Amino acid sequence: MLNVVVFQVGWFSAVMTAANNIPLVGVLVMSLAIALHLRLAELPRVELVLVLLCGTIGAVFDTFLVGFGWVDYPSGYLLGGAAPYWIVAMWMLFATTLNVSLRWLRGNHILAVLFGLAGGPLAYFTGEKLGGIVLVDFSAAMLALGIGWGVMMPFLTLLATRFDGTNRRTNTAQPLILD
Repeated sequence: MLNVVVFQVGWFSAVMTAANNIPLVGVLVMSLAIALHLRLAELPRVELVLVLLCGTIGAVFDTFLVGFGWVDYPSGYLLGGAAPYWIVAMWMLFATTLNVSLRWLRGNHILAVLFGLAGGPLAYFTGEKLGGIVLVDFSAAMLALGIGWGVMMPFLTLLATRFDGTNRRTNTAQPLILD
């Protein structure tokens, strides 16, 4: 339950501070949440690999959305046309849920796809309603978000299984090799 609450606090702070043009505050809150997660992890270095991989995947995905003009952000850009730093930090925060509160998605790829199809667009839609993002082309953005998250969630759960630093007994950290 702590994982869910900490994630929600981080997510909400990121969106609200981005909406108010002070995204660095949200990044600081998310950084504290990630630090807490890593502090509680049995194998923090393994868990950190997952956090960094998710940040990289998120940076590429959201840069793609921005590049096609489907999504825009009111603040937090370091490079024009690239995902803002606070959304990359949010992806890193999301990684902290994969081996804890979203662990139930492991091994069930259909459920992971469905979760991604619904959850990804819903999160961005909510972020828009709170003023943290702009869905410039709503239909195209929702379609891209649904497809993107539907494809990514099974992959993210696979990464989480490979880089699980939360429990030594179930740890399967190993080089990523797609079977």
